[in-house]
Amino acid sequence: MKLPGQEEFDISNACENVPVGEVDSGSGSGSSPDGPSNTDSRELGVPKDPLLFIQLNELLGWPQALEWRETGRWVMFEEKLEVGAGRWSAPHVPTLALPSLHKLRSLLAEGLVLLDCPAQSLLELVEQVTRVELSQELGEQLQALLLQRPQHLIQTTRTRPCWGSAHPREASHDEEAPLKEQHQNPLTQKLPPGAEAAAVLVGELGFLAQPLGAFVRLRDPVVLGPLTEVPLPSRFFCLLLGPPALGRGYHEMGRAVAVLLSDPQFQWSVRRASNLHDLLAALDAFLEEVTVLPPGRWDPTARIPPPKCLPSQHKRLSSHLREVGGSFGRRRAPAEDRHSHRLHAPSPELQRTGRLFGGLVQDVRRKASWYPSDFLDALHPQCFSAVLYIYLATVTNAITFGGLLGEATNGAQGVLESFLGTAVAGAAFCLMAGQPLTILSSTGPVLVFERLLFSFSRDYSLDYLPFRLWVGIWVATFCLVLVATEASVLVRYFTRFTEEGFCALISLIFIYDAVGKMLSLTRAYPIQRPGSLTYGCLCQFPDPGGNESQWTRTKLKDRDDILSVDLGLVNASLLPPPECAQRGGRPRGPSCHTVPDIAFFSLLLFLTSFLFATALKYVKTSRFFPSVVRKVLGDFSSVLAILLGCGLDAFLGLATPKLMVPREFKPTLPGRGWLVSPFGANPWWLSVAAALPALLLSILIFMDQQITAVILNRAEYRLRKGAGFHLDLFCVAVLMLLTSVLGLPWYVSATVISLAHMDSLRRESRACAPGEPPSFLGIREQRLTGLVVFILTGISIFLAPVLKFIPMPVLYGIFLYMGVAAISSIQFMKRVQLLLMPAKYQPDLLLLRHVPLNRVHLFTAIQLACLGLLWIIKSTPAAIIFPLMLLGLVGVRKTLEWVFSPQELLWLDELMPEKERNIPEKGLEPEYSFSRSDSEDSELMYQPKAPEINISVN
Repeated sequence: MKLPGQEEFDISNACENVPVGEVDSGSGSGSSPDGPSNTDSRELGVPKDPLLFIQLNELLGWPQALEWRETGRWVMFEEKLEVGAGRWSAPHVPTLALPSLHKLRSLLAEGLVLLDCPAQSLLELVEQVTRVELSQELGEQLQALLLQRPQHLIQTTRTRPCWGSAHPREASHDEEAPLKEQHQNPLTQKLPPGAEAAAVLVGELGFLAQPLGAFVRLRDPVVLGPLTEVPLPSRFFCLLLGPPALGRGYHEMGRAVAVLLSDPQFQWSVRRASNLHDLLAALDAFLEEVTVLPPGRWDPTARIPPPKCLPSQHKRLSSHLREVGGSFGRRRAPAEDRHSHRLHAPSPELQRTGRLFGGLVQDVRRKASWYPSDFLDALHPQCFSAVLYIYLATVTNAITFGGLLGEATNGAQGVLESFLGTAVAGAAFCLMAGQPLTILSSTGPVLVFERLLFSFSRDYSLDYLPFRLWVGIWVATFCLVLVATEASVLVRYFTRFTEEGFCALISLIFIYDAVGKMLSLTRAYPIQRPGSLTYGCLCQFPDPGGNESQWTRTKLKDRDDILSVDLGLVNASLLPPPECAQRGGRPRGPSCHTVPDIAFFSLLLFLTSFLFATALKYVKTSRFFPSVVRKVLGDFSSVLAILLGCGLDAFLGLATPKLMVPREFKPTLPGRGWLVSPFGANPWWLSVAAALPALLLSILIFMDQQITAVILNRAEYRLRKGAGFHLDLFCVAVLMLLTSVLGLPWYVSATVISLAHMDSLRRESRACAPGEPPSFLGIREQRLTGLVVFILTGISIFLAPVLKFIPMPVLYGIFLYMGVAAISSIQFMKRVQLLLMPAKYQPDLLLLRHVPLNRVHLFTAIQLACLGLLWIIKSTPAAIIFPLMLLGLVGVRKTLEWVFSPQELLWLDELMPEKERNIPEKGLEPEYSFSRSDSEDSELMYQPKAPEINISVN
């Protein structure tokens, strides 16, 4: 029989949605910045209960030598003692036989129940428990037995497993202090501050004629000496003894008590029970929710592993409070209604004020209070890893887009302008913006527009930089108008459909650019085929003088060895210089020297960095290495992948293309200054005509910036400092004006790099109970990592001697990793995979339970068609209308309301704002709660759970 609800409050936030501003508030005992938080209880207004460690001590050795031995323990899941192996089993979901629960109920109903017992020591507790209808002699024997020190298997980190006591010992008043082994137990480090203990003692005694049961709740938790393996104050004590019986009746009843206490709802009830009736009512409520597995259809010896994501206790606790909470439940109701209403209401950042620049003023006021902490919160080693990772990604992006921009503008802008613009615009944005986690960069859509603008200027003999200056001035003006009119509130219409289409497009651009750059290397360094000299190996043929080059790896001993490496039975060293060069060799004197296959080894470095970064990212959730090592490898995965690629390149001594940075600080275009002339050789009216292309670019900037902002500020990331949609757009507008005047590239939020930045700053709980996955606590929100990244980017202009050792294929591999990681995390890709899967192999996604498969495929096909159309338009001369096509995604999503029902859109996408409170009642129950976290179709890879949407038919 599988029992539900084995999860604790403290870990429910691994799956539960938490409203912005309520996470890590620091309230409540036992909370820490990186520790577990009690989400369910805080959301529901319920007093927070401490985590409970439960230990099962079993009486063994009857009738020769009786001794207590710890045979099981529970924190969240059950761990059994494997005596033969001398270790604890892996944590698993406990299963019980139904008769053991019924026998336990009967024993408790007839036994001793002490609630709020005033005992202050183990001796006083034993005296209270043994005050039953026993003879004086039996009572003394029972007291002596209960005061014996139990044996614990304590697996310390530096020593072999040890037992708490080798032999049963008589009771002593001086032995109630915790043992040294108890304090050294590594389990104590996994329990949060404020945790309590519960001891369950079971066994068979021949001198007892009737079963003896006692359940005690101490008024004040007390450390009961060595009774438990961890020195925690005990809150509960349960004793189940009786005459010898067939089977393992008492052992199973003891496990039943431990399972009951590990259930958060039963524990909540028993902490507040006032009499035996309340205790039995809580047990009956537990029995009403159990799920029975029929015998013969499963293996009872199999251990069910802990789930990756535990369900919320919200519904169970709500119904339970209505049953037993009384006036407490009625007092909670208004707060619960307010909480439900807040989930429906739009976020404060997206509410109109009705005043010019009203949203901007509110953003500034909201973010000003957090400004000091935006720097103090960065004092963590994890931020150092994020700086290295994002710095290398930003430098690579600046190099890549700088080179592409130089080709697109015929040298009017280049790598130096890309470095300088990235540093200036990025640093200014991190200092002033409302969401400093955003990384500004050149993006593919903006680069397409720059190429079109230069082509237009060249075709009509216009001075490009002055024309571009006026376009930038108009774009800044239009963006300021959008800020003044609070147009950013329109981002509420950017549903998952729009966000996934945009994110998939940007991710594909990253993948396409990374693979395209690698293919370009094969043209610059042709792959050596079998008809050429090298055969892709690192070797050289000896010349007549007997000299060998640096690429020699083996010695050719005789003529057969020489012929084995000759091509076409012609000694390579005898080839004339023209034919030597034609076959990929290098003429040197009278001989022909081979060179390594640069393209092949560049591909090797490219795949190595990509695969190594991907593998290290998943080490964090693997079963190898201690948790500290896994966390370090996961946080520094990209940095370690880059170092590995650089080390492999240095070891082989290959002449692979390296990272090139400017050596001189001067504009790429000869003869121009840093300030762009307003007119140059252009007529004056062109400054007015520039408003037309600027209007299209403004749409592109608005969509690019705000879609990225919506993705970064989703509620499931648990950002507690709020967003700044109006302030961010204002900063982008000012920076557009600045970069246009200086002739630098235009910058906007980069979706993929910004998501990678947030992923590198994930905060997870440190106190993880056995079997508990690390709980996602949010993002380390601060301004320092981005600021340092952009400062280092600016300094990189002068770090050419150091950066020149980084191979470009390695950085292309990191680009590929970022693109693949971003696109594989969205629900859209999971639905694309469903198109290729037979029904019987499809995962059990929650949306497939509520939406017919053909409707899911239709929705996916529409998204694929929109994505393909966006890619085609971006890659053709029609790219000038690309901004309008991005805006058209919102219109397409609106049109889908005529194709799909509101309930289908609820599961496949999100509801448009005007539909949020007008859901048809058909198929939905009052106060219907929909949580996408019950399935595996998370919205992004960086979130542990998708948002929970509470829908009321009212």
